[in-house]
Amino acid sequence: MKKLLVIGGAGQLGAKIVKQAASSHEVYATYMTRRPPAETHESFLLDKTRKRDVVSLITKIKPDFVVDTAALHNVDYCETHPGEARAVNVDGTRNVAEACQRVSARMTFISTDYVFDGTKGHYNEKDQPNPINCYGNTKLEGEKTVEETCEDYVIARPSVIYSWTPMEREAGSSSGKPMNFVMWLIQKLREREAVKIVSDQHSSPTLADNLAEILVKLGDSPRTGIYHTAGRTCINRHDFSVKIARTMGLDESLISPITTDQLKQLARRPMKSCLDVSKTEQALGTKLLDLDEALRIVKEEATAEMR
Repeated sequence: MKKLLVIGGAGQLGAKIVKQAASSHEVYATYMTRRPPAETHESFLLDKTRKRDVVSLITKIKPDFVVDTAALHNVDYCETHPGEARAVNVDGTRNVAEACQRVSARMTFISTDYVFDGTKGHYNEKDQPNPINCYGNTKLEGEKTVEETCEDYVIARPSVIYSWTPMEREAGSSSGKPMNFVMWLIQKLREREAVKIVSDQHSSPTLADNLAEILVKLGDSPRTGIYHTAGRTCINRHDFSVKIARTMGLDESLISPITTDQLKQLARRPMKSCLDVSKTEQALGTKLLDLDEALRIVKEEATAEMR
């Protein structure tokens, strides 16, 4: 079995990767607070900003490939804490990349659609990034760090990652962001709380389960470079919310549209950051899920947990 190390193995995406790969790989994972899933071969407490610890761990495990999911991804928090954002998303990423290069491990870095300015939409891998907020800037710097440091790497760009996350694992991050938008919305609607959701920000919502599957396939492949790994559906956040409510049998009348100007978010958002995933689908011979398919999976997982 190949050895896989998941940096951030207790997070939403990291936990899905651990479960996806457990039957085919010897999976190791790192964490900061919550423990990774039980399927992990062994787990380690690790702050990726501590270079000596990162190098020591990766040298000890000697993984065949590493997936770095650990990031500071609260967009508004990054805007007001740029030093902290850079320490994690750039310097921490460099620590992982340098350690991977040292032991000849393949590295997969999880980036974001926010490396684009959102003026065009349906971006492919050849389009020029132009981030408009601190978060996007640090993730683009992270991409460049991986490209410059690693000979064997993949940069994956998803968009608005979501999933059904078991209730006991659902928790906010240290920067105050909920683990994922779908779980946050379901909780609000179950509590009969009215919510206002932006209707002018378009993205490609990405089911973490599907993303994990794609990342493991990319990790096992010999391909290098940048791959867009998002859902196939381009949709605005309000319409996405309505689809969630309908799928889960919740009251969509509690959801009302609002514009970005009205919301007054601290950091600027790209208005159309949808991603073209055709390169990834052709490379792997696998289709990424559209939104309706993905939300059916969320509902099935939610139903199974509630039994």
